Amino acid sequence: MTIATIHQAKTNLSKLLEQAERGEEVLLARGKKVVAKVVPISATPHKRRLNVLQGKVKVSRKFFEPLPKQELDAWDR
Repeated sequence: MTIATIHQAKTNLSKLLEQAERGEEVLLARGKKVVAKVVPISATPHKRRLNVLQGKVKVSRKFFEPLPKQELDAWDR
């Protein structure tokens, strides 16, 4: 893990970006306080896709029916 001050980051930006691209954690600090992390774009979480399981999973109609009173009461405990 590399911690660079803002000044060091300005001076060595290309080197720090290469480190992040290799998967290394690069933190940027203002003085002694870390304020940001540099990560490659591929490391950011993917957004959810709708209908990704469409046609692969079947849900019975019974799934959408109300639960029996006895089971609902069990949730209230």
